[in-house]
Amino acid sequence: MIALLLLCLAVGGGIAYKVLNKPTGGELVGGNFLPEGKDAKKMSKEELEKAAQKAVDESQFTLTILPEASFPDGKSPGSIFIKNELQNAYPISVEVVEKKSGDVIYESGAIQPGEEITEGTLSKNLAKGTYEATANVSIYDPETKEFKGQTAAEMAIEVKN
Repeated sequence: MIALLLLCLAVGGGIAYKVLNKPTGGELVGGNFLPEGKDAKKMSKEELEKAAQKAVDESQFTLTILPEASFPDGKSPGSIFIKNELQNAYPISVEVVEKKSGDVIYESGAIQPGEEITEGTLSKNLAKGTYEATANVSIYDPETKEFKGQTAAEMAIEVKN
């Protein structure tokens, strides 16, 4: 009787082992491997060219600043020309700094692509004379408004009276 009981336990244990340890139907691969392609397709020649041109366009920046600005006196609006070209991808702002003192003498505020300034007022009352200055052009991300970089141009500021 004990032998029969042991035989039943052995056969039942073997069957349970086989049932509970079935293979899952696929080969198990460990590690981090790139899966096979499924839905991806190659970009067309036109799509590649368009993406490349967009990257080039966004990396180029064209700025037009006349090297001379003229004001009738230190308080009145005068002639200053700054243009953010339409093809630029980024808004800018310009601070004109007088070289000798280091003072900011003009601030443009934001200039979007395709906008220009033809007239402005100095932020500091300057006496009659010609001043050497640097126009510091700050470039910003159009979506986040975060500073991206800076370039500069030399200028002469003339105050007539």
